[in-house]
Amino acid sequence: MTLVLFALFLLFLILGVPVAFAIGASSVIALHGGDVPLQVVAQRMFSGANTFALIAVPLFILAGDLMAQGKVSEKLVNFADAVLGFLKGGLSIVSVLAGMFFSAISGSGAATTAAVGSSLVPELQRKGYDPASAASLIAASGTIGVVIPPSVPMIIYAVIAQESVARLFLNGFIPGILMGVGLMAIAVVQAYQRNYPRGAEFSLRLILRTLADAAWGMMTPLIILGGIFSGIFTPSEAAVVAVNYALFVSLFIYRDLTLRQIYHVMVRAAITTAVIMFVIATSAVLSWALANWGVPAQVAAWVLGQSTNLYLIMLLVVLIILFTGIFIETASALIILTPVLLPLMVYLGIDPIHFGLIIVVGLAIGMITPPVAINLYVASSITNQSLERISWAVLPYLFVLISVLMVVVYGPILLGMSG
Repeated sequence: MTLVLFALFLLFLILGVPVAFAIGASSVIALHGGDVPLQVVAQRMFSGANTFALIAVPLFILAGDLMAQGKVSEKLVNFADAVLGFLKGGLSIVSVLAGMFFSAISGSGAATTAAVGSSLVPELQRKGYDPASAASLIAASGTIGVVIPPSVPMIIYAVIAQESVARLFLNGFIPGILMGVGLMAIAVVQAYQRNYPRGAEFSLRLILRTLADAAWGMMTPLIILGGIFSGIFTPSEAAVVAVNYALFVSLFIYRDLTLRQIYHVMVRAAITTAVIMFVIATSAVLSWALANWGVPAQVAAWVLGQSTNLYLIMLLVVLIILFTGIFIETASALIILTPVLLPLMVYLGIDPIHFGLIIVVGLAIGMITPPVAINLYVASSITNQSLERISWAVLPYLFVLISVLMVVVYGPILLGMSG
């Protein structure tokens, strides 16, 4: 029945059925054909979504949307521009740095792309930057949004793998920073190749002024992550704090959101949450079916049958993750792949936290690989550049991000830090 399930799932995807419905329908049909009582479907859907840690998902989404809708992103961009804008092609570097700043607030790749892009695109175009390249850089920077904590995919992985959200968050900084540094390096090279202009002269007074303006937004990750790592509150409680802090800053400090706008932000966050939670619920049925039919063991046996070399096996796993991320959006791919690949990783002695970083970074790259490239679609809509032009322009950044992924995969193994 496993082949039937996957055949139906692929058929539904080809027909354009939404991923959550494709997962649910293929699972139900396969289970029914295998004479499994369909009460299992309702039971597994409920148990899959009935996890305390998942409370953090809608709240981090809402906090990120509130910050993106208001002036926080604009003030973060202004500060980044004051710090690095004087360099040649500095605005490209600012795009990445602003993306890293906002990543520590939103936990979402699309939100990071939208927030930074909306603030920077007009200025990039005014100063003569290649529009397609600028859009692709902002989209690539958006992938950091799900790697630097807080990260919604990390929360989902932690729930599935029954691992600590705080440990994942703590370890997410290094790959996120590496991704940012790599993108900045490409941006600098392109700036000299294309003779991009320098920004305003370095000014300590401007830095201090923009820092004061951006301080309220920059305090968000300090409050959230500081509270988590110090043990003051759990990740789920931190998400509640993040929402309340975002509302406080938007309503009483910057005064940039009306109650009507907040209502629309809440509706949008609720819709996004509903989609994610439905995917989680239907994927719980799929995961149960795969485990019941012994698919993880079969996959492990197949992979180990190809090679016994750990480095080659990890390369094969990375290729599976990257290939899946091309066709399935991040949350769905994460929920599908984790139960299948995690037992293999544990068998090989790979720390589940290490594998969590690998799969999150690998699937984040899928956000800029068509056809399911949400960050490219967001960047395209902001810049009015065609998806085809942005897809070609994103290739250098894609190469850098894949290189960082290889470092994340093999670095801890070579240093003996995984397992």
